[in-house]
Amino acid sequence: MRLAIITTHPIQYFAPVFQLLHKQKKLKIKVFYTLGETAQIQHDPGFGKIINWDIPLLQGYEYQFLKNTAKKPGSRNFWGIKNPDLTSEIEAWKADAILVYGWSYYSHLKVLHYFKGKISVFFRGDSTLLNQKKGVKNSIKNIFLNWVYQHVNHAFFVGTNNKAYFKKLGLKENQLTFAPHAIDNDRFSKGFLAEAEAIRTKLGIKKNKILLLFAGKFEPVKNAMLLLKAFEKLDQQNTHLLFVGNGPLEKELKAKKTVLKTASRIHFLDFQNQLAMPLIYQSCDLFCMPSNSETWGLAINEAMACGKAVLVSDKVGCAVDLVFERKNGAVFQAGNMLDLTEKLGQLCNQALLKAYGAASAQIIKDWNFNVAVKTMQEKLLNYV
Repeated sequence: MRLAIITTHPIQYFAPVFQLLHKQKKLKIKVFYTLGETAQIQHDPGFGKIINWDIPLLQGYEYQFLKNTAKKPGSRNFWGIKNPDLTSEIEAWKADAILVYGWSYYSHLKVLHYFKGKISVFFRGDSTLLNQKKGVKNSIKNIFLNWVYQHVNHAFFVGTNNKAYFKKLGLKENQLTFAPHAIDNDRFSKGFLAEAEAIRTKLGIKKNKILLLFAGKFEPVKNAMLLLKAFEKLDQQNTHLLFVGNGPLEKELKAKKTVLKTASRIHFLDFQNQLAMPLIYQSCDLFCMPSNSETWGLAINEAMACGKAVLVSDKVGCAVDLVFERKNGAVFQAGNMLDLTEKLGQLCNQALLKAYGAASAQIIKDWNFNVAVKTMQEKLLNYV
């Protein structure tokens, strides 16, 4: 079976799936990257800088970068991806089926529409209903999305909230297969104790202190400011807070820090590339994701693989599947500083965090690339 995979650009969470699919040789795959030939190194508006990942993302499988003729190329808007040769290239390769990652780009939607009824159309996405609002505008959007998913024969859902989304928009139970959202558990779970301790030492954080970590883009939806304010309100002397990343709200966050009485216990590090991130996670005691909206939140997988307790908002898609109260972390109401402060206070106990971190490591073991590829491969081979 020849499977054409359509996605925007090389991503550290997708490339290992493609590598495994190719390595097992049960499918002949080719990945078509639609963002354009510059997709390997691109400006990330969230981080506000050029990102060039430091792990290999283009080894171990066949791929092709498509010409992107969009006036303003980018993966953050529908018209940012226009590939005039995409459908003809897929046909020339003689694909038996296609797997499309995300529909919300002109070319991706065109592919879904073009190949419907010609070959089997598979879909992979992680959208949820967590932030859906009532009203006419949303009703019209749902009608449109129902039409979009009528072009899909089968979808691979990443978790509970994603499955509910697909079912709400017309896909039936027999059209859905669970293929978990995953990260490279082995790479993140390796011991970097000396390196992690060096990070704490450099920041002036002693072993008997609790380190809270936020890692990501400093943009409004991630709501790092809420965590900063909750940390100040908590004002627990044995705690430190580390922000790792960059973004449009960086200056505001750093300016806010300077006027806080907890300023000496608040730290910042710039964006860290993939090889450094396991060290960053392992230096902390509790990983926090206060986002107002997050379809999944793969940083939670990463922190859990490093054996860390986790605290997330109820608008983080993975919360229902990965975060369990009184077991490996807690969930707070998005945007509610008092609730966040209370949960931080409950969790800031070293013995408790150690136990929760060990539980996280066990929970995340089955959320791995091997499980995802096995279920995807079985469905693909049996479907066509």
